[in-house]
Amino acid sequence: MAEPVKKILITGATGFLGGHLVDGCLRRGHRVRALVRPGSDTARLRTLPGVELATGDLGRPDSLERAAEGCDAVVHSAARVVDHGSRAAFTAANVTGTLRLMEAARTAGAQRFIYVSSPSALMHVREGDRLGIDESTPYPSRWFNDYCATKAVAEQHVRAADAPGFTTCAVRPRGIWGPRDRAGFLPKLVGAMHAGRLPDLSGGKRVLVSLCHVDHAVDACLRAAVTADPGRIGGRAYFVADREATDLWPFLTEVAGLLGCPPPGRRIPLPVGRALAAAVETAWRLRPGPPAGPPLSRYMLALLTRSTTYDIGAARRDLGYEPTRTRADGLRELARWVASQGGVPAWTARTRPAPATPAPRGNDPR
Repeated sequence: MAEPVKKILITGATGFLGGHLVDGCLRRGHRVRALVRPGSDTARLRTLPGVELATGDLGRPDSLERAAEGCDAVVHSAARVVDHGSRAAFTAANVTGTLRLMEAARTAGAQRFIYVSSPSALMHVREGDRLGIDESTPYPSRWFNDYCATKAVAEQHVRAADAPGFTTCAVRPRGIWGPRDRAGFLPKLVGAMHAGRLPDLSGGKRVLVSLCHVDHAVDACLRAAVTADPGRIGGRAYFVADREATDLWPFLTEVAGLLGCPPPGRRIPLPVGRALAAAVETAWRLRPGPPAGPPLSRYMLALLTRSTTYDIGAARRDLGYEPTRTRADGLRELARWVASQGGVPAWTARTRPAPATPAPRGNDPR
């Protein structure tokens, strides 16, 4: 049975996930309105038939009202996804912006509001490995950083706004990867490996993680936005991940071999990595200069050294979600795309190499 045709507003459409959300909507026959900031690169979007551009900003409620007008659903993927900055900046982007967009959607008569959240909304400062986490896991009393805290606060607002005729739902992909990613965790780590500047931060520990191919994230979001039963999904959050758990450091070695890069280098003991991350963060806060991220953060170190996997049973049950891509298939597709871009140097040219030796570098995946 064909999906009903919907008009869907997508935020973050010039980015990695947002751009794939646009493609996914078009493949399913939906109409798309993309909210784009003034001055953003919209060249690709302008080549896609069926995409309407709405210039606006999460800080301008009037632009959000115009963007949401006539849309059946909103998929909100834009966010401040970094591991540095002030609490006020995170709150403005991730909480206030989400509330403004949700109010604009509700006022405009949209029937569904899908929030792209993150498992980081559940990330505590002090915790060990956690395997098979499901949606019964509570929010922590103290979050790891401002990104985690504001994603959690926004997610709770979205879930609480569910009402008859206005279905709200949060989707939590982690470590999104795939072609056209130019700023996420994988191109940054590959860039560091290519430069010979990525040490093995595992300390010899096996680090099992859930990753999410971009096609899987898109599928879950659009199922929530269009086909899933609103009575089942309203006010809920869902983990979304690939079929297989990933042994992170062997995975990076595999990616390196596939793309012709050196693998991660010498192993750094975990206590040394933690002490170094704390020292680098402290020094970075004291240094003058532009507001770039620190070369190493405790948050990124945690993501690269904590085993964390997610149970996707609820998404299978309520969204009809089923991951179709194997990791091997996804890697082959990624390698073809990287080759089409001119290889690893061209792919990673826009990313800051991370991590590095002796001071490992890192950036935040969603």
